[in-house]
Amino acid sequence: MLKALRCYFKRYLKLDIVDSFKFPKQPYIPKRVPTKEQLQQFYAALPTLKECALFLLYATSGLRKSEIMLLKLEDLDLDRRMIIPNVHSGNTKKSWIGFFNEEAKEVLTKYLAKCQQSPQYYRKVRVFNPSKNPTLWKEARERTRLNITPKVLRDWFCCQMGELGVPDRYIDAFCGRVPKSVLARHYTDYSPERLKRIYDKAGLTVLS
Repeated sequence: MLKALRCYFKRYLKLDIVDSFKFPKQPYIPKRVPTKEQLQQFYAALPTLKECALFLLYATSGLRKSEIMLLKLEDLDLDRRMIIPNVHSGNTKKSWIGFFNEEAKEVLTKYLAKCQQSPQYYRKVRVFNPSKNPTLWKEARERTRLNITPKVLRDWFCCQMGELGVPDRYIDAFCGRVPKSVLARHYTDYSPERLKRIYDKAGLTVLS
């Protein structure tokens, strides 16, 4: 609330009366992510093929919710299991190159094959059309009592890839974060070929 007031007074009213505001320090709360077994339990409760495909893409790519939901068919390379999202760029967020594993590819292929049976498929632009129900995975959350969201799966991806030995700068690249260190910015190869080798070598799995 204080930050919002400071922005309002300084940017819009051009007043400096908030310079004396004291901002309380926020305590650090260690992050906890679900286990692979909990992810498998949640996945088993998903009622539709579309939800299963979305779940596995989030869990194995580490991409943001908007990057998956706004994904176009032309941004998807099934053969190389590669995603090239083009939804934003800026000082902190980038659209790099993402990847997904064989588990996600199998389910995604089935989902797209099912979509092809629809007469509207050839007018389809996005991989996932916006759902009429804005609450994603509501049924699975109620059945499992696990609060798993795309953000939680992004966190799980980062933690899991770290455990599998992937350097932080490559995890940042997979997640579309801007490199922070000099080594990551100026002396690291982020070519699609290298990123795919690093991703595949990690051997990330969700269902096994």
